Amino acid sequence: MGQIYEPTPVLLLIGVTSRYSDGLAWAEEQAVATFGAVHLKSEPFDFIETEYYQATMGVGLQKQFLTFQTLIDPGELPQIKHTTNEWELRGAAQMRVAEPRPLNLDPGYLTLAKLVLATTKDHAHRIYLAEGIYAEVTLNYRGGHWQECAWTYPDYQRADYQAFFTKCRQTLQAQRREATSQD
Repeated sequence: MGQIYEPTPVLLLIGVTSRYSDGLAWAEEQAVATFGAVHLKSEPFDFIETEYYQATMGVGLQKQFLTFQTLIDPGELPQIKHTTNEWELRGAAQMRVAEPRPLNLDPGYLTLAKLVLATTKDHAHRIYLAEGIYAEVTLNYRGGHWQECAWTYPDYQRADYQAFFTKCRQTLQAQRREATSQD
């Protein structure tokens, strides 16, 4: 029988997509109020890999990633996804723009070995967590770089995204070293 351990805390990552810079800023404000100070924030990347969201979100979309100073228990991911879904609805009501969905929020987490995203959609490669939320390993970190899976979204295969994720991974590694040295 295997020994059961508490999970190692992970780095919360939220992808924020909008065509409005005010939408990106509003989402960051909500996240800071709930999860604490932002630790790393990417530049806004042009989101050009798919037209999937154009009907509900418009054109000229940008995606920005936020991570937070406080690490989380990975078991919190379902509740975090529910929280970000509520923010999407509240943001749409407050932004008063033509698009029905001016904001898309994709929470997940990063470990030293993988990047995991939360979703409400089941599929063969997704694992049910709780409360109607599934998770998928979107990227693996092996051999000193990120490796895609057959289902990895095209934008997560981009070198600029992965460079940011590597910076996040290095930050997480440093946080873990510091915590170990204090024990």
